[in-house]
Amino acid sequence: MRRLPVYLLLDTSGSMFGEPIEAVKNGVQVLVSTLRSDPYALETAYLSVITFNSSAQQVTPLIELSAFQQPNFEASGCTALGEALALLANKVDTEVVKTTVDVKGDWKPLVFIMTDGEPTDDLNKGIAEFKKRKFGMVVACAAGQGANTDTLKKITECVVQLDTADSATIKAFFKWVSASVSTGSQKVEDAGVEVTGLSELPPPPPEVNIVV
Repeated sequence: MRRLPVYLLLDTSGSMFGEPIEAVKNGVQVLVSTLRSDPYALETAYLSVITFNSSAQQVTPLIELSAFQQPNFEASGCTALGEALALLANKVDTEVVKTTVDVKGDWKPLVFIMTDGEPTDDLNKGIAEFKKRKFGMVVACAAGQGANTDTLKKITECVVQLDTADSATIKAFFKWVSASVSTGSQKVEDAGVEVTGLSELPPPPPEVNIVV
């Protein structure tokens, strides 16, 4: 069966301490429980979580939704977004099944990045690795005013911004991510097509602004 890999890259730097990191914990819980109740997503979506602060780490390897266990998030340190992108590229190489002449591999991964600040490491180095791999839809989310949407535009065309990094807004973002993954799962299962642009995703809630 062809899987739809979904990678969440989540900022757990010191500026996320308090309400934002609690909201991310709750958001991931809501995301997983919502997707578990969707037969399409349950069948095809596999989820991985990469967090980044002073370094990047994969806290959940790519796993089916039914087996997903909530990782522990703690906020501290800097914002190694470049390292997170390089780690993502590396994990995609080992976790995603490639299509060959004989085998239909996995669908191209969906990637959702959320950060509340400027990268503190070499972003361009990470982007160079990231761009060598094939992804489906990549959405980067600037949570609050500390994150620079121009920086995120270097990673992907699909950038959204949250006015604040409070619990209600972050929750709205994760709900939209779950709806987007559901749509992606349904499209690959029903029609065998992948989502490629924001216009194919459910419209975001008012808290999530699309950056043009």
